[in-house]
Amino acid sequence: MISNKRFSREIMEKTNFLQKISVFHGRQAPEKGTLVGYGTLIETLGLPIPFPNTLALISDKRRQYKVPGWIVLTPRHKPQDSLYNNLVFSIKYEGINLLFFKKLFESVDEIIIEEMVMSEPLSLFSRRIWFLYEWLTQRTLTIPDLKEGNYIPLLDEKLQYTKGKGDNSPRHRVRNNLPGTRDFCPLVSRSEKLEKYIKEDLSKKTTGLLSKVHKDILLRTSAFLLLKDSKASFYIEGETPSSSRAMRWGKVMGQAGNRPLSKEELLRLQQIVIEDDRFIKKGFRKEGGFVGEHDRNTGEPIPEHISARWQDLDILLDGLVRTDSLLEKSEFHPVLTAAVISFGFVYIHPFVDGNGRIHRYLIHHILAKRKFTPQGIIFPVSAAILDRIDDYRKILESYSHPLLDFIEWETTKYHNVKVLNDTADYYKYYDATLQAEYLFDCIECTVNKIIPAEVSFLKNYEQMKAWLDDNYEMPDKTVAMLIRFLQQNNGTLSIRARTREFSALTDDEISLIEKQYQRIFSN
Repeated sequence: MISNKRFSREIMEKTNFLQKISVFHGRQAPEKGTLVGYGTLIETLGLPIPFPNTLALISDKRRQYKVPGWIVLTPRHKPQDSLYNNLVFSIKYEGINLLFFKKLFESVDEIIIEEMVMSEPLSLFSRRIWFLYEWLTQRTLTIPDLKEGNYIPLLDEKLQYTKGKGDNSPRHRVRNNLPGTRDFCPLVSRSEKLEKYIKEDLSKKTTGLLSKVHKDILLRTSAFLLLKDSKASFYIEGETPSSSRAMRWGKVMGQAGNRPLSKEELLRLQQIVIEDDRFIKKGFRKEGGFVGEHDRNTGEPIPEHISARWQDLDILLDGLVRTDSLLEKSEFHPVLTAAVISFGFVYIHPFVDGNGRIHRYLIHHILAKRKFTPQGIIFPVSAAILDRIDDYRKILESYSHPLLDFIEWETTKYHNVKVLNDTADYYKYYDATLQAEYLFDCIECTVNKIIPAEVSFLKNYEQMKAWLDDNYEMPDKTVAMLIRFLQQNNGTLSIRARTREFSALTDDEISLIEKQYQRIFSN
């Protein structure tokens, strides 16, 4: 059983937080050193949460650097062996971890928090801890309001992305710049990759690229991209849609950004996604949910991801919708918003079926609503995801797999899962940094490869079509078939096509057509 221990002041005074490591829970440290910050606090207190993606280590060799999964600091950064000093270190060098603080506050006596705050009431870190306690638990400590001191930001903008200036809390003299609400607030840490992408301004780059494209080509490009992305979204789910089904979903995606996000809108989208509801219950789940397989002999669930409890869906989805609205009015980057909302939605998994396609629709919705994508153009993000499908699974699993250790469940009569413990916080406060980096990778591929390739193809197609019209007066349908056959066979016409669909052409004419195709499309 997973339990939240209660730690009294006496127990905390005897607790040793600092420990020497070279390997920690299967993670190889870059060198032998002292584990500090969130990693050692979670381990020592036995908090029921996954370890952060990045752990902090004090180097025995007096070196300071970063490598994937680790931040290494020198002995002068080493905190004293106490709860408070490790909390200060964590906030200062690792940023705010809302899930950690929520579980910490559930585990320690309230008097411990009060004494920490009162020991240094004007400290930047005490005030943040004080604010977080009252914001997360909705309980008020017996500490008088501060009457002096400048307002300080809750999140350090050098470490984590914020919603902007934030809202003042006079009681704590803290500016709440969290990019979310109490019921849904994933955080994104600053990274070299994210900073590079944001500086690159992919939205402006796309606008510049498309401004040089003729309007007719642009309209056709938009239609092709829409259909391409619609089909890719089905393929990701292991489905091969009919052309009409792909076009219907493409039409829905073409309207992304036009309607405000709400629970009613999510229900509407599921109605469209699930056309045959004879075997699937539409609407928000009224039972457990998981992603995975069933044992072929017993039918027992083998989860790879366990969805949020159905009893928590109203709170979580209301929080997600409010956070989306909050971020729309803030300085939070559109791609970061799309990552936070869309991956948050798919981790919650509110429907029995249709979650994946709606998750990817939400990416389009947010990018269109925030005008990150040019008007009338849908970024074929699903096509980029399909090209990176293994990485997509790894990103989804990077949070859902570690979470399995902290979810208690049992098998139901009909081989579903029933969650037994309170899990809502795991879906409210996840770290969305890796998800944001992955989404930016997909958008970069879309902007720099997929869209230019589609534009180039259509330009070449129009040029080839014009040449065929001038020389052979073929119907448009025949032209389309001829170019498709040439494309499928690397610029040459197969023997089958020569003897059947295009038997009316002479060998010399076919040779001339092949040369013209290769000349145009090689450019």
